[in-house]
Amino acid sequence: MAFRTIAARTAALCRRAMATEAGSTFPLTFSSPTSALFNEAAVKQVDIPSTTGHFGILPNHVPTIAILLPGVVSITTEAGDIQKFFVSSGTATIHADSTVQILAEEICDVADIDGNAARAALEASKSKLASASSEADKAAAQIEVDVYEGMVAVA
Repeated sequence: MAFRTIAARTAALCRRAMATEAGSTFPLTFSSPTSALFNEAAVKQVDIPSTTGHFGILPNHVPTIAILLPGVVSITTEAGDIQKFFVSSGTATIHADSTVQILAEEICDVADIDGNAARAALEASKSKLASASSEADKAAAQIEVDVYEGMVAVA
């Protein structure tokens, strides 16, 4: 009897974890403190860089909270277009009702990244890290290095 109960719960969880509605959409809110790029817009898929790895979000995704790493957020719109944005950090929340909120500290369109400027800023931030004396200064410089490395990777 206990096995059947466990099997039934496992099957229910597996059904919830799989995106079974391939053509459907879900509402996305994607914003920073200064702007809202998507406000409950219907999208097909979102790919995010997180501390647990890069992963894709589809309709009926398991509810999750993730911390964003510097990197690219790719959004597949309802029309099938893919829009790519660089985020410096933030959080992503996937709710049980399939709504998704991505709140980023800073957002810019990948096409707007100047590779030469990002490389120069990376070198400057590495110098700042090498010369940092306090733990707070080292942490701040390391964050800059991480962000600029991410920008250089996508430029």
